[in-house]
Amino acid sequence: MSVRVGILGATGAVGQRFIQLLDGHPTFELAALTASEDSAGKPYREAAKWRVDAPIPVDVAEMTVRETTPAAVPDDVDLLFSSLPSSVAVDIEEDFARDGYVISSNSSNDRLAEDVPLTIPEINPGHLDLIEVQRDERGWDGALVKNPNCSTITMIPPLAALDAFGIERVDVATLQAVSGAGYSGVTSMEIIDNAIPHIGGEEDKMETESRKLLGDFDGAELTWHDMDVAASCNRIPTLDGHLENAFVDLESDPDVDEIEDAMREFPGIDLPSAPNQLIHVFDDPERPQPRMDRTRGQGMQICVGGVQSTDHGIKFNCLAHNTVRGAAGASLLNGELLVENGYL
Repeated sequence: MSVRVGILGATGAVGQRFIQLLDGHPTFELAALTASEDSAGKPYREAAKWRVDAPIPVDVAEMTVRETTPAAVPDDVDLLFSSLPSSVAVDIEEDFARDGYVISSNSSNDRLAEDVPLTIPEINPGHLDLIEVQRDERGWDGALVKNPNCSTITMIPPLAALDAFGIERVDVATLQAVSGAGYSGVTSMEIIDNAIPHIGGEEDKMETESRKLLGDFDGAELTWHDMDVAASCNRIPTLDGHLENAFVDLESDPDVDEIEDAMREFPGIDLPSAPNQLIHVFDDPERPQPRMDRTRGQGMQICVGGVQSTDHGIKFNCLAHNTVRGAAGASLLNGELLVENGYL
């Protein structure tokens, strides 16, 4: 089965990751690229300042960039991946969904909307059925599905493995790579020999998205998880890979071996872009490290280390590749889940 797909916002950092990950994909055939009016009409190689550490696929380099409007995208495109800025995506994505397109989006708008699935396929695939609620309430033929923020998606798999022990509270401090801010987001003068102890909007995303992701969906309504979450988000001078220090208060009192086993044994999902093992747990307390471990599982695996007991529960470090697992790869996996569940 071949599914024709397009990318909204194809020239940016996440758009380029989409192109890299779609190259040679067993199911998805890239059929349309869109960008701003300034880029529309140009070959992709001219419209995009390519920065991914692999060449532009030859067939993509010569594709003509289209305007980001439903009229400009072929009707036979089955699925759109969106990496649009949220300020733009808030209207454009709804226009496409209203026109019958299914969108798997990395943009932050609408992630917390009651009828929009916010999904990580290994964690809450059943939330995808919020599409039925969405279509009923909005009268759409299309659909809008979101993946979480890159910092949220790093800690949620290990938290999901801990949920059986009763999560009461999570405190997390992040050490986030500069690529998470985009190519022009942090200047070299700001970040070299430095750390920035604030990332606008990031803390709120972690504190809210995590509760929605671990919530319960009864087929009609989603109830958020009742845990408390407090986040401190920091930018550091690594290129890729978000490292996070999490402290979790639990209802029960599992030992470290039980925690590590729960993480190692947490089930994955049988989708083309999913890693064979979702969570890799290191015995070495000095791992994971961004430079050493961000590409495990083709950048789709979550790495955990430093698991220790505390007076109230457990603490650990976790790492994920922020532009692969935390962005384009997450949307790609949601697209594969849409195919698997018959929404295309």
